[in-house]
Amino acid sequence: MSLKLVEKLYEGFEKADVELMLSALHPDFVLRVSEGMPLGVGGVHHGPQAAFRDCWGVIFTAYDTRPVPEEYLWADDGRCVVLGHYRGTARARGQAFDAAFAHALTLREGRITELVQITDTASWAPPGS
Repeated sequence: MSLKLVEKLYEGFEKADVELMLSALHPDFVLRVSEGMPLGVGGVHHGPQAAFRDCWGVIFTAYDTRPVPEEYLWADDGRCVVLGHYRGTARARGQAFDAAFAHALTLREGRITELVQITDTASWAPPGS
């Protein structure tokens, strides 16, 4: 598997390009999000559409943010851990935040099949007005 595939996902986040992100995700993609995330998006989301509808879309509506990768650690040919920070602001409050993350990615059949997100949920700015 390749770093280019992983970078494609983060480029999609940076550009807010849903089609680019979808092109990196396997149809059987599973997103595992840290419990305690704002807006109740923590938990398991099955499928790319559920990831956008029930997690990423909810977050991006309330926050101007994206994950900023800083380091890629390859465990083997099909696993990569990405370390970085979510940086952004809560849209309603304009409050800035910076929250560390680790994403454990599993790659198979030329796509990302799983993303396990671990983040400092307490560092996220409250979303409300």
